[in-house]
Amino acid sequence: MHAKGIVGMLAVSALLLVPIGAQALAADMGAVKGDYMNFCARCHGATGQGDGPAAASLSPRPRNFSDCATMKKISDDTLFKAIKNGGASVGLSPSMPGWGTAFDDGEMKDLVTFIRGFCH
Repeated sequence: MHAKGIVGMLAVSALLLVPIGAQALAADMGAVKGDYMNFCARCHGATGQGDGPAAASLSPRPRNFSDCATMKKISDDTLFKAIKNGGASVGLSPSMPGWGTAFDDGEMKDLVTFIRGFCH
């Protein structure tokens, strides 16, 4: 087969894979949003502003993920550890429970990425 034919086949193959990858990414992000809404939004709120239905009873109030100035000061590693082991494990609110038994590490990393999306 000629080089042009191989390059053409590779280009077509790559184009066919893009929609599949995009669909998988959308499905994954849908699952992450579902996890956030089921486990995090009751305290942090649907829009990440720390105003979920349980927030009023908590002291200190849940983190406002849309406060970009504050969120820039918190590393992804700190967010991951807070999700996994609870807020107290990283010097944050002891009211934040650990979710290490509810999610695997990949899911918690996806939650960190989702939470970062509140600052745009």
